[in-house]
Amino acid sequence: MDKRRLLKKILGAMMIVLLQATASWAQTTIKGEILDPNGDAIPGVTIQIVGGTSGTITQFDGSFEINYDFNETDQLAISAIGYVSQTLTVGTQSYFKVSLEEDVIALDEIIVVGYGSQEQKDVTGSIAVVDDEDMTLRPNTQIGSLIQGKAAGVQVMSSSGKPSQGLNLRIRGTNSINAGSEPLYVVDGVPTTDTRSLNPADVASISILKDASSAAIYGAQGANGVVLITTKSGDSEQTQISFNAYGGFSEVWKKQDVLQSRDYIELMQEMGQNTDWTLYTANTDWQDEIFQRGISQNYQLAISGKDDKTNYYISGGWTDQKGAVRTSEMNRANFKVNLDHEVNDWLKVGTRTAYTSYSDVDVTDNQSVNQGGVLLGALSTPSIIEIYNPDGSFTSNPFQNWENPIASTDGSDRQYKNDRLLANVYAEISFLENFTFKSNIGIDHGDGIYDYFLDPYLTSYGKALNGRAENTTNKSRYYIVDNTLSYKKSLGKSQLEVLVGAVQQKFLWEDNGVVTQNFSSNGIQTPNAGSELIEATASKSEKANQSYISRLTYDYDDKYLLTANFRADGSSVFGPKSRWGFFPSVSAGWRLSEEAFLNTSSLISDLKLRAGWGIVGNDQLDDANRYSYLGLVGSGANYPIGGSPQPGTYPASISNSTLKWEESNQINIGVDLAVWNNRIGLTIDAYRKTTTDLLLNAPLPRTSGFDNAIQNIGSLENKGVEFVLSSVNYDGEFRWDTDINLSLNRNEVLDIVGQEIFDGNVAGRGEASLVREGESLGTLYGYVFGGVDPATGDAYYIGQDEGSTFAPSADDRRIIGNANPDFIYGMTNTFSYKGISFLVFLQGSYGNDILNASRMDIEGMTDPKNQSAAVLDRWKQPGDITNIPSSSWGNTDNSRISTRFIEDASYLRIKTVTIGYDLPHTLLSKINLTGLKVYLTGENLFTFTKYSGFDPEVNAFGYSNTAQGIDFGTYPQTRNVIAGLSLTF
Repeated sequence: MDKRRLLKKILGAMMIVLLQATASWAQTTIKGEILDPNGDAIPGVTIQIVGGTSGTITQFDGSFEINYDFNETDQLAISAIGYVSQTLTVGTQSYFKVSLEEDVIALDEIIVVGYGSQEQKDVTGSIAVVDDEDMTLRPNTQIGSLIQGKAAGVQVMSSSGKPSQGLNLRIRGTNSINAGSEPLYVVDGVPTTDTRSLNPADVASISILKDASSAAIYGAQGANGVVLITTKSGDSEQTQISFNAYGGFSEVWKKQDVLQSRDYIELMQEMGQNTDWTLYTANTDWQDEIFQRGISQNYQLAISGKDDKTNYYISGGWTDQKGAVRTSEMNRANFKVNLDHEVNDWLKVGTRTAYTSYSDVDVTDNQSVNQGGVLLGALSTPSIIEIYNPDGSFTSNPFQNWENPIASTDGSDRQYKNDRLLANVYAEISFLENFTFKSNIGIDHGDGIYDYFLDPYLTSYGKALNGRAENTTNKSRYYIVDNTLSYKKSLGKSQLEVLVGAVQQKFLWEDNGVVTQNFSSNGIQTPNAGSELIEATASKSEKANQSYISRLTYDYDDKYLLTANFRADGSSVFGPKSRWGFFPSVSAGWRLSEEAFLNTSSLISDLKLRAGWGIVGNDQLDDANRYSYLGLVGSGANYPIGGSPQPGTYPASISNSTLKWEESNQINIGVDLAVWNNRIGLTIDAYRKTTTDLLLNAPLPRTSGFDNAIQNIGSLENKGVEFVLSSVNYDGEFRWDTDINLSLNRNEVLDIVGQEIFDGNVAGRGEASLVREGESLGTLYGYVFGGVDPATGDAYYIGQDEGSTFAPSADDRRIIGNANPDFIYGMTNTFSYKGISFLVFLQGSYGNDILNASRMDIEGMTDPKNQSAAVLDRWKQPGDITNIPSSSWGNTDNSRISTRFIEDASYLRIKTVTIGYDLPHTLLSKINLTGLKVYLTGENLFTFTKYSGFDPEVNAFGYSNTAQGIDFGTYPQTRNVIAGLSLTF
């Protein structure tokens, strides 16, 4: 008997010992035996009466006996670890001899790859898949939230918790300095950049192409990885109608302790602010005022089906979120049509069409109170101030005339709206038996409008300007046409597939804006009612790409696998001498489990070694640098001609006809292992990718007449290891699955021609981020805090000579932290039993630092802002021993960017807990329903962290490549509770 069968019998014996006492005894007896495919007895098999509570387990010899008052229609559910479950109808039989098949997880699962699909067993690159089941168990409004913690090597950076905040992904690290590091998103074959308006309820699967061997077919757009999003289609031969709805609430899970009125007045008096404090008697808790219980609701209706000719999916949905900070909100309406139709045996046509109407109201964060920052306003506005003046207008801090935070949230009307059409149509022709030609035309059209009106009466700023109105419109147009020809052929044990094609892409952008001030009233709020024109802008830009693609896949005897890609890309954003880039890749796989020396193993179900190499590119230049290869002309250089100024232009940048792509050279080695009939699966990947010819804004010789320009200079490297472990811990009527992933990435700047780049200016105290050769992006830079001098109460710092100083120079700054984690991880446990499902998803980060720049404002004690309760321990008199310096009006030396404000941002978050119940089919059939599920979900329920701020999972500089790990009054993640139902009929 082999080890695997022996293990199963041992487990069965344990089940006998544990569960023997639960067998039910009644009047009628049914006996039987349970055998494996080899005819050997299986002990510990569970036999349960469907719909009842009675059952038993098999003995050591595989036999069982149930005493029960059976009807002929009763059914027996038979299940065991490592075997396919069966359901039998009792009928008139009294003895059953049952053979169970071993439960082998199918390796022929189809996953989406670039311009096609592959069976999982044939994949040679590094691809992570988030499937429909993961999305169903975690209701959410954003695509990125569903990916977070589910895919090794993918870091979802949620720089803020606002409903309007999009999520950005970093796949295997940050790959650029000045160019973009966001992956390419492809929705049903149409590339896009905006994922906020996508409806997760329409998504069937997400494939993340992580290495160059899988992403190279996207060439110059693939350096940061590719996220392939496939939407749903009909899967039932009968028309199926599904309705999903949920509602819930959200709240900030943590508050900060600040000074109460008495302590604040004492601090102001200490700093020499003498005023009549009896005029200020309020006791306003500004955090309570700006934080609220957010409300969310979501409704989705879909109709789908298929027959031998047509497959269709039609859906509509509406989502509304009111944020946990007052006035923040997001609203989205979606409509979706997916249609495939086989016209005849050689022609297939179809479309994927999605229309979205999106709107949001933002709140200002990542700013100090004097710049309208709501979060820092709630912390630093004194509690002694009322919310409203007697005339109904908003109060401000009378000591420096700063608006209160409610004025920042409620004192203006503002809204962003966007209508978007994302669609494609295709035709697929099959001919000459093995050939398929596919033509696809796709568009992504968006029209956005931002309206803002600052009331001339309600706020101090509004009164000073007599009102202000802004209207900004932006229009984006994207077109793609791709034509591909594929050839598939089976030659004995060989399987060959060849793909060639051409892709044309066109991008168009148009932006217009107008700002006016000086309104006579608040009756008309559009810019035309303002009597003073402050600003009027209009711009247009475009970009075009031409590409040629090819791929070859070869499979011999399910053992030896080969994939090769090649793409040639030409882009209008690069110089005519270097406009074309060439991006090859090759990867191979060896399925050792199919070799003679392993294919009879009772332990190893599947074992595949993978190795790949490739080159991919990056052409993500922002608006300001889209025409960097040209010598641009600037406006506004007026010249005196004839005694009067005349409009003129001037050379704004230097031309560079050789400007080209960033190039990323990547190597990936991986192993896929499954044991015990695929009950345990392990995937390990190791990679190194080096990005060269960075699109870097680098210095120029002064003789050129310019200070700097975008050039192909420099390189950086990411390398790391990823682990994915999945297991079926228990399989039967009760099932328990676990998925764990862990990722380690190390980033290093290799070459930036010796320069140092500073970024992340916070709190008026200089830059907090450094880019330097030999260090990683996300390096935090500042002073080393030595402590507080007991004699004077002043902070002192450790200089480069390791001596202490009260007045360090800029040269005394050094590296004080690293925003990059040592590793990130996620773990999902899923339990199911008799229609009850329970999911617990943990997600976290370890080893990353964060600069709590908010503390520099609320522990600095330099002005009339309210302060953190931590300053109660400040130095007050000679001899005091403390780490909080003395108050010092107008002096920021005590609160420099330093190690004093660097904190450990490691966290473990209970990201999602969901409990659901699927009502029994026997009950649903009586009311003509196919399925009905109710569930309750909690998100961000608990966060275990040492970080003292609102939330460790934020970044004040959003998607920046260089300024990372800084919290400066950033809108935190919220705790959410959602209740919903899913109905199918």
